[in-house]
Amino acid sequence: MELSPYRPRNAGHDYYGRGTYLITLVVSGREPLLSRLDAGSGGLVLTPLGEAVRDAWLQTPARQLEHGNRVVVHACVCMPEHFHGVIEVLEPMEWSLGDIMQAFKAACTSRWQRGLGLAASVDRPISDFCRGAEAPLWLRQKAALYSNEGALVRNLSKRRRQEYYALVGRPQRPLFDDNYDDTVCLDERHRKAMIAYVADNPRRALLRRLLPDVLRRCLHVQIGQHHYGAFGNLFLLRWPSRVQVMCHRRHPVTRQPYEETPDYARERALWEAAVMGGGTVIVTPGISGGERLMKKACLDRGYPLIHLQKEPIGRYWKPEKSRFEACARGSLLILAPWNLGGMGTVNGVPADSDYSRFHKLNDLAAEICAFEGEARILRH
Repeated sequence: MELSPYRPRNAGHDYYGRGTYLITLVVSGREPLLSRLDAGSGGLVLTPLGEAVRDAWLQTPARQLEHGNRVVVHACVCMPEHFHGVIEVLEPMEWSLGDIMQAFKAACTSRWQRGLGLAASVDRPISDFCRGAEAPLWLRQKAALYSNEGALVRNLSKRRRQEYYALVGRPQRPLFDDNYDDTVCLDERHRKAMIAYVADNPRRALLRRLLPDVLRRCLHVQIGQHHYGAFGNLFLLRWPSRVQVMCHRRHPVTRQPYEETPDYARERALWEAAVMGGGTVIVTPGISGGERLMKKACLDRGYPLIHLQKEPIGRYWKPEKSRFEACARGSLLILAPWNLGGMGTVNGVPADSDYSRFHKLNDLAAEICAFEGEARILRH
């Protein structure tokens, strides 16, 4: 079964209060209706529908003010088959963020369907075929129940609407998928990163098209006995030498932070010498302080790196900017082991604890360093 590209809502977050959010909407069926990538200009060419969606987003503050909701929009981009936007709620509202997004999506759908010569989807009568013998029984019953009202699509439940849309075809469906993704802004630095991410989306998409070998996403790669999701340059697994960077948080004798000790300085000098000697890839999950420092050096200086992470890599997962740039240079492969929490406890500590993840990811790093076969790509 294909997993949803959307994250669940943030439990406990107040979606009626102040906040800033990065919003992602996906066109139903991921149809490229909003724009096209232009390698010549390095940007996007919006379709008339994409222009309408952009305009609807920019008009959101004025439309919401009519309902007493004070919001501002900071950025947006209409990628061919999805939309990103950053929206800020300035004061507590009677509406929730979900209500605002539903209004925006409805406005976009209405503009799209008007362009097709159709009435707005929820106000459109159920298609005549739904009264015929070929229609499902539940739909014929619904059409009969609301016959005096014209049997509008709005009379169907959310689940039944999806079944109905599947029967009547694409032009009858909303422009965007029912769900959407929201990332809650943490602070001012995060807000700026959100806006930069939206602006950088066209460039990232063009790089993925132009550099498919080093910006490669594979959902199922087998390395030895273990299975991973992968993003980046898989050729790094073929390099002749792989060296693991593994550091505990504290020095076993002095109990100092390990990265502050002479032992760490000596080890790091050896790791960097191996890299500069050629043919060596650093392998690490980058969890402890010493590991993080070496991972950062690899990303900053272009050292070849295989980075293991606990977060799964799905069909629509993307790395943040620093790791994306390293992948584009061909110097990074990101691996996410399948079912990390199912690999058992470590020293009796629960499998889903940071302690167990630290040890299991480093055990996997050691296996990758010792691996001498060919990785098997089972699913792209």
